[in-house]
Amino acid sequence: MKHKIVFFLILFFFFIDTNAQCAMCRAVLESEEGQTTAEGINDGIVYLMAIPYILIAGIGYYIYRKYNRLKKL
Repeated sequence: MKHKIVFFLILFFFFIDTNAQCAMCRAVLESEEGQTTAEGINDGIVYLMAIPYILIAGIGYYIYRKYNRLKKL
């Protein structure tokens, strides 16, 4: 079980580092002189993409725990 948790955490941190801009956003933001706006847009996209996965994982974990607890009784 510990290996699964460590594996999940490693994947999660690699997921945060990915670039998530669409082609049109990238073309417009690369023409800008400073890259701070592009980094901000990229972080916002990754944040909006990660929240549903975290919520689904939390609900799945809750159901898993509840099912295993009923199975033991």
